[in-house]
Amino acid sequence: MVIEVYNLSKLRLKYGGCVFSSTEVAPSIQQVDQTFGATHPGIYDRERHLFLLNFRGLTFQFPVEPKFEPRFAGGLGSLQFPGGGSPLVSQMSIYSGSSRTATEAPPMPVSCFGGQVYTEKCDVIREDDVTKGVRLHLLAASDTHLGADSEPTHLVREVQFGDSCQDVATLLGAPTKVFYKSEDKMKIHSPFAHKRAASRRSDFFFNYFTLGIDILFDARTHRAKKILLHTNFPGHYNFNMYHRCNFDLSVDPHSSIINTTTDGVHIRADTKWESVCGTLKPSSRPVVLNRASTTNTSNPFGSTLCYGVEDFICEVRTRR
Repeated sequence: MVIEVYNLSKLRLKYGGCVFSSTEVAPSIQQVDQTFGATHPGIYDRERHLFLLNFRGLTFQFPVEPKFEPRFAGGLGSLQFPGGGSPLVSQMSIYSGSSRTATEAPPMPVSCFGGQVYTEKCDVIREDDVTKGVRLHLLAASDTHLGADSEPTHLVREVQFGDSCQDVATLLGAPTKVFYKSEDKMKIHSPFAHKRAASRRSDFFFNYFTLGIDILFDARTHRAKKILLHTNFPGHYNFNMYHRCNFDLSVDPHSSIINTTTDGVHIRADTKWESVCGTLKPSSRPVVLNRASTTNTSNPFGSTLCYGVEDFICEVRTRR
Protein backbone atom coordinates (compact mmCIF):
# COMPACT_ATOMS: atom_id res chain seq x y z
CA MET A 1 0.00 0.00 0.00
CA VAL A 2 1.39 3.39 -1.05
CA ILE A 3 0.06 6.86 -0.22
CA GLU A 4 1.00 9.43 -2.86
CA VAL A 5 0.86 13.20 -2.35
CA TYR A 6 1.08 15.27 -5.54
CA ASN A 7 0.57 18.82 -4.27
CA LEU A 8 2.41 19.60 -1.06
CA SER A 9 1.48 23.29 -1.22
CA LYS A 10 -1.98 22.45 0.12
CA LEU A 11 -0.59 20.67 3.19
CA ARG A 12 1.29 21.65 6.31
CA LEU A 13 3.76 18.86 7.01
CA LYS A 14 6.36 18.50 9.71
CA TYR A 15 8.74 15.84 10.94
CA GLY A 16 10.36 15.79 14.37
CA GLY A 17 8.78 19.15 15.17
CA CYS A 18 10.31 20.78 12.06
CA VAL A 19 7.97 22.05 9.33
CA PHE A 20 9.23 21.17 5.84
CA SER A 21 6.16 22.09 3.79
CA SER A 22 3.59 24.84 4.29
CA THR A 23 2.43 28.10 2.74
CA GLU A 24 5.50 29.76 4.28
CA VAL A 25 8.05 26.94 3.85
CA ALA A 26 8.78 25.57 0.37
CA PRO A 27 9.63 21.82 0.25
CA SER A 28 12.98 22.18 -1.52
CA ILE A 29 15.83 19.68 -1.60
CA GLN A 30 17.72 21.68 1.02
CA GLN A 31 14.65 21.84 3.28
CA VAL A 32 14.04 18.08 3.03
CA ASP A 33 17.73 17.35 3.64
CA GLN A 34 17.76 19.65 6.67
CA THR A 35 14.57 18.14 8.12
CA PHE A 36 15.18 14.42 7.61
CA GLY A 37 18.96 14.29 7.84
CA ALA A 38 21.42 12.09 6.00
CA THR A 39 20.34 9.26 3.75
CA HIS A 40 21.68 7.19 0.87
CA PRO A 41 22.68 9.06 -2.31
CA GLY A 42 19.69 10.02 -4.41
CA ILE A 43 18.81 8.34 -7.69
CA TYR A 44 18.44 10.26 -10.93
CA ASP A 45 15.86 8.98 -13.44
CA ARG A 46 17.12 10.23 -16.80
CA GLU A 47 14.00 9.10 -18.69
CA ARG A 48 11.57 11.04 -16.51
CA HIS A 49 14.09 13.75 -15.48
CA LEU A 50 13.38 13.15 -11.80
CA PHE A 51 15.67 13.08 -8.80
CA LEU A 52 14.53 10.54 -6.16
CA LEU A 53 15.50 10.95 -2.54
CA ASN A 54 14.68 7.88 -0.45
CA PHE A 55 14.24 7.50 3.30
CA ARG A 56 12.76 4.55 5.14
CA GLY A 57 9.06 4.57 4.33
CA LEU A 58 9.33 7.82 2.39
CA THR A 59 10.37 8.91 -1.13
CA PHE A 60 10.56 12.45 -2.52
CA GLN A 61 10.57 13.24 -6.23
CA PHE A 62 12.14 16.44 -7.58
CA PRO A 63 11.80 17.52 -11.23
CA VAL A 64 15.13 18.38 -12.83
CA GLU A 65 15.57 20.06 -16.20
CA PRO A 66 17.85 18.12 -18.58
CA LYS A 67 20.42 20.93 -18.70
CA PHE A 68 20.94 20.57 -14.96
CA GLU A 69 21.46 16.78 -15.06
CA PRO A 70 23.83 15.59 -12.34
CA ARG A 71 27.00 13.80 -13.25
CA PHE A 72 26.70 10.02 -13.01
CA ALA A 73 26.87 8.83 -9.39
CA GLY A 74 27.30 12.42 -8.29
CA GLY A 75 24.24 12.31 -6.10
CA LEU A 76 22.71 15.31 -4.40
CA GLY A 77 25.96 17.27 -4.32
CA SER A 78 26.31 17.22 -8.11
CA LEU A 79 23.04 19.07 -8.70
CA GLN A 80 23.81 22.64 -9.73
CA PHE A 81 21.06 25.24 -10.13
CA PRO A 82 21.26 28.89 -11.15
CA GLY A 83 20.93 31.55 -8.49
CA GLY A 84 21.37 29.07 -5.68
CA GLY A 85 17.79 27.81 -6.12
CA SER A 86 16.63 24.20 -6.12
CA PRO A 87 13.54 22.34 -7.38
CA LEU A 88 10.58 21.71 -5.13
CA VAL A 89 9.05 18.34 -4.30
CA SER A 90 6.67 17.28 -7.08
CA GLN A 91 5.50 14.08 -5.38
CA MET A 92 5.86 12.42 -1.98
CA SER A 93 5.24 8.69 -1.46
CA ILE A 94 4.57 7.15 1.95
CA TYR A 95 4.80 3.38 2.42
CA SER A 96 5.71 0.64 4.87
CA GLY A 97 9.25 -0.74 4.77
CA SER A 98 12.60 0.36 3.40
CA SER A 99 11.77 0.20 -0.32
CA ARG A 100 8.75 1.29 -2.32
CA THR A 101 9.12 -1.60 -4.76
CA ALA A 102 8.99 -4.19 -1.96
CA THR A 103 6.40 -2.53 0.24
CA GLU A 104 3.60 -4.50 1.86
CA ALA A 105 0.61 -3.35 3.84
CA PRO A 106 1.54 -3.41 7.54
CA PRO A 107 -0.50 -5.64 9.85
CA MET A 108 -3.36 -4.04 11.70
CA PRO A 109 -2.33 -2.95 15.22
CA VAL A 110 -3.99 -4.99 17.95
CA SER A 111 -5.21 -1.75 19.51
CA CYS A 112 -7.45 -1.29 16.43
CA PHE A 113 -9.14 -4.69 16.68
CA GLY A 114 -12.03 -3.21 18.64
CA GLY A 115 -13.00 -6.57 20.12
CA GLN A 116 -13.30 -8.17 16.67
CA VAL A 117 -11.62 -11.29 15.28
CA TYR A 118 -9.90 -11.24 11.88
CA THR A 119 -8.79 -13.88 9.39
CA GLU A 120 -5.05 -14.19 8.78
CA LYS A 121 -5.49 -16.94 6.20
CA CYS A 122 -7.99 -19.62 5.23
CA ASP A 123 -7.21 -23.10 3.91
CA VAL A 124 -9.94 -24.89 1.98
CA ILE A 125 -10.06 -28.53 3.13
CA ARG A 126 -10.38 -31.02 0.27
CA GLU A 127 -10.13 -34.81 0.43
CA ASP A 128 -10.57 -37.21 -2.51
CA ASP A 129 -11.83 -34.44 -4.82
CA VAL A 130 -14.46 -33.42 -2.27
CA THR A 131 -14.52 -30.10 -0.43
CA LYS A 132 -15.00 -30.75 3.28
CA GLY A 133 -14.86 -27.24 4.75
CA VAL A 134 -12.38 -24.52 5.71
CA ARG A 135 -9.57 -24.13 8.22
CA LEU A 136 -9.44 -20.56 9.51
CA HIS A 137 -6.31 -19.03 11.02
CA LEU A 138 -7.65 -16.20 13.16
CA LEU A 139 -6.20 -13.18 14.94
CA ALA A 140 -7.73 -11.83 18.13
CA ALA A 141 -6.75 -9.36 20.83
CA SER A 142 -5.08 -11.18 23.71
CA ASP A 143 -6.33 -9.04 26.60
CA THR A 144 -8.14 -5.84 27.46
CA HIS A 145 -4.96 -3.87 28.28
CA LEU A 146 -3.55 -3.18 24.85
CA GLY A 147 -0.32 -1.32 24.27
CA ALA A 148 1.66 -0.34 21.21
CA ASP A 149 3.65 -3.60 21.37
CA SER A 150 0.73 -5.95 22.04
CA GLU A 151 0.72 -9.14 20.00
CA PRO A 152 -2.48 -10.80 18.74
CA THR A 153 -3.58 -14.25 19.81
CA HIS A 154 -3.46 -16.85 17.02
CA LEU A 155 -6.38 -19.27 16.80
CA VAL A 156 -7.18 -22.11 14.40
CA ARG A 157 -10.78 -23.14 13.79
CA GLU A 158 -12.25 -25.67 11.35
CA VAL A 159 -15.75 -25.29 9.95
CA GLN A 160 -17.05 -28.24 7.93
CA PHE A 161 -20.15 -28.87 5.91
CA GLY A 162 -22.78 -30.47 8.09
CA ASP A 163 -21.84 -28.48 11.19
CA SER A 164 -24.84 -27.13 13.04
CA CYS A 165 -25.33 -23.42 13.59
CA GLN A 166 -24.56 -24.04 17.29
CA ASP A 167 -21.24 -25.66 16.32
CA VAL A 168 -20.28 -22.70 14.13
CA ALA A 169 -21.27 -20.15 16.78
CA THR A 170 -19.15 -22.04 19.30
CA LEU A 171 -16.13 -22.05 16.97
CA LEU A 172 -16.34 -18.53 15.54
CA GLY A 173 -18.55 -16.67 17.96
CA ALA A 174 -21.80 -14.90 17.24
CA PRO A 175 -22.12 -13.70 13.62
CA THR A 176 -22.08 -10.02 12.79
CA LYS A 177 -25.46 -10.45 11.14
CA VAL A 178 -27.98 -13.17 10.32
CA PHE A 179 -29.55 -12.91 6.88
CA TYR A 180 -32.62 -14.93 5.85
CA LYS A 181 -33.04 -15.71 2.16
CA SER A 182 -36.39 -14.53 0.85
CA GLU A 183 -36.25 -16.75 -2.25
CA ASP A 184 -34.02 -19.22 -4.06
CA LYS A 185 -33.19 -17.59 -7.40
CA MET A 186 -31.20 -20.63 -8.56
CA LYS A 187 -34.06 -23.13 -8.29
CA ILE A 188 -35.02 -22.53 -11.94
CA HIS A 189 -31.83 -24.37 -12.93
CA SER A 190 -32.99 -27.50 -11.10
CA PRO A 191 -34.66 -30.17 -13.30
CA PHE A 192 -37.23 -30.74 -10.54
CA ALA A 193 -38.00 -27.09 -9.82
CA HIS A 194 -41.66 -27.53 -10.85
CA LYS A 195 -42.10 -30.27 -8.25
CA ARG A 196 -40.71 -28.28 -5.35
CA ALA A 197 -43.39 -26.93 -3.10
CA ALA A 198 -43.02 -23.49 -1.58
CA SER A 199 -41.40 -23.75 1.81
CA ARG A 200 -42.54 -21.85 4.87
CA ARG A 201 -38.98 -21.90 6.16
CA SER A 202 -36.01 -20.01 4.78
CA ASP A 203 -32.32 -20.83 4.52
CA PHE A 204 -30.21 -18.35 6.44
CA PHE A 205 -26.67 -16.98 6.42
CA PHE A 206 -24.27 -16.29 9.25
CA ASN A 207 -22.40 -13.17 8.05
CA TYR A 208 -18.90 -12.65 9.47
CA PHE A 209 -17.78 -9.35 7.94
CA THR A 210 -14.38 -9.13 9.67
CA LEU A 211 -13.57 -12.75 8.74
CA GLY A 212 -14.61 -12.26 5.12
CA ILE A 213 -16.91 -15.29 5.08
CA ASP A 214 -20.60 -16.19 4.97
CA ILE A 215 -22.00 -19.57 6.00
CA LEU A 216 -25.35 -20.75 4.64
CA PHE A 217 -27.49 -23.06 6.77
CA ASP A 218 -30.31 -25.29 5.61
CA ALA A 219 -33.74 -24.16 6.77
CA ARG A 220 -34.81 -27.67 7.78
CA THR A 221 -31.68 -29.20 9.32
CA HIS A 222 -29.91 -25.99 10.44
CA ARG A 223 -26.62 -27.41 9.18
CA ALA A 224 -23.98 -25.69 7.04
CA LYS A 225 -24.33 -26.40 3.33
CA LYS A 226 -22.44 -23.54 1.67
CA ILE A 227 -19.46 -21.33 2.59
CA LEU A 228 -18.73 -18.05 0.78
CA LEU A 229 -15.20 -16.59 0.82
CA HIS A 230 -14.95 -12.88 -0.09
CA THR A 231 -11.95 -11.25 -1.80
CA ASN A 232 -13.15 -7.63 -1.34
CA PHE A 233 -11.81 -6.37 -4.66
CA PRO A 234 -12.61 -2.80 -5.81
CA GLY A 235 -15.38 -2.80 -8.38
CA HIS A 236 -17.25 -5.71 -6.82
CA TYR A 237 -20.85 -5.29 -5.70
CA ASN A 238 -19.94 -6.06 -2.06
CA PHE A 239 -16.71 -4.05 -2.01
CA ASN A 240 -15.81 -2.67 1.42
CA MET A 241 -18.51 -4.69 3.19
CA TYR A 242 -16.18 -7.56 4.08
CA HIS A 243 -12.54 -7.83 5.02
CA ARG A 244 -10.59 -9.89 2.51
CA CYS A 245 -10.45 -13.60 3.24
CA ASN A 246 -6.96 -14.72 2.16
CA PHE A 247 -8.00 -18.22 1.17
CA ASP A 248 -5.99 -20.97 -0.51
CA LEU A 249 -7.88 -23.65 -2.42
CA SER A 250 -5.41 -26.37 -3.40
CA VAL A 251 -6.32 -28.90 -6.10
CA ASP A 252 -4.25 -32.10 -6.16
CA PRO A 253 -2.40 -32.77 -9.45
CA HIS A 254 -4.08 -36.20 -9.70
CA SER A 255 -7.55 -34.74 -9.30
CA SER A 256 -10.17 -35.57 -11.91
CA ILE A 257 -10.95 -31.88 -12.44
CA ILE A 258 -7.45 -31.15 -13.82
CA ASN A 259 -7.24 -31.64 -17.57
CA THR A 260 -3.47 -31.16 -18.09
CA THR A 261 -0.23 -32.47 -16.64
CA THR A 262 0.62 -30.09 -13.83
CA ASP A 263 1.89 -29.91 -10.27
CA GLY A 264 -1.55 -28.94 -9.05
CA VAL A 265 -3.48 -25.70 -8.83
CA HIS A 266 -3.74 -23.11 -6.08
CA ILE A 267 -6.64 -20.69 -6.24
CA ARG A 268 -6.14 -17.70 -3.96
CA ALA A 269 -7.84 -14.37 -3.34
CA ASP A 270 -5.59 -12.62 -5.89
CA THR A 271 -5.55 -15.38 -8.53
CA LYS A 272 -6.55 -14.39 -12.05
CA TRP A 273 -9.10 -16.70 -13.60
CA GLU A 274 -7.17 -16.85 -16.88
CA SER A 275 -4.27 -18.51 -15.07
CA VAL A 276 -6.35 -21.48 -13.87
CA CYS A 277 -9.20 -21.92 -16.35
CA GLY A 278 -6.89 -23.69 -18.82
CA THR A 279 -5.89 -26.23 -16.19
CA LEU A 280 -9.21 -26.94 -14.47
CA LYS A 281 -12.40 -28.25 -16.02
CA PRO A 282 -14.96 -25.54 -15.31
CA SER A 283 -18.50 -25.51 -16.59
CA SER A 284 -18.45 -24.51 -20.24
CA ARG A 285 -21.07 -21.80 -19.83
CA PRO A 286 -20.97 -19.63 -16.70
CA VAL A 287 -24.00 -18.23 -14.92
CA VAL A 288 -24.30 -14.44 -15.26
CA LEU A 289 -24.89 -12.75 -11.91
CA ASN A 290 -26.38 -9.26 -12.30
CA ARG A 291 -27.31 -8.56 -8.65
CA ALA A 292 -30.30 -6.46 -9.70
CA SER A 293 -33.41 -6.48 -7.53
CA THR A 294 -36.51 -4.42 -6.89
CA THR A 295 -34.56 -2.20 -4.50
CA ASN A 296 -31.46 -1.87 -6.67
CA THR A 297 -32.29 -1.93 -10.37
CA SER A 298 -28.97 -0.45 -11.50
CA ASN A 299 -25.64 -2.01 -10.57
CA PRO A 300 -22.79 0.39 -11.51
CA PHE A 301 -20.16 -2.35 -11.17
CA GLY A 302 -21.57 -4.60 -13.88
CA SER A 303 -22.29 -8.32 -13.82
CA THR A 304 -20.00 -11.15 -12.73
CA LEU A 305 -19.61 -14.68 -14.09
CA CYS A 306 -19.95 -17.78 -11.90
CA TYR A 307 -18.02 -20.85 -13.07
CA GLY A 308 -18.81 -24.20 -11.49
CA VAL A 309 -15.89 -26.60 -10.90
CA GLU A 310 -17.03 -29.87 -9.31
CA ASP A 311 -18.37 -28.84 -5.88
CA PHE A 312 -17.14 -25.24 -5.75
CA ILE A 313 -17.99 -22.07 -7.67
CA CYS A 314 -15.64 -19.24 -8.65
CA GLU A 315 -17.18 -15.81 -9.13
CA VAL A 316 -15.15 -13.89 -11.71
CA ARG A 317 -15.38 -10.14 -12.18
CA THR A 318 -15.60 -9.19 -15.84
CA ARG A 319 -13.40 -6.47 -17.25
CA ARG A 320 -15.08 -3.23 -18.25
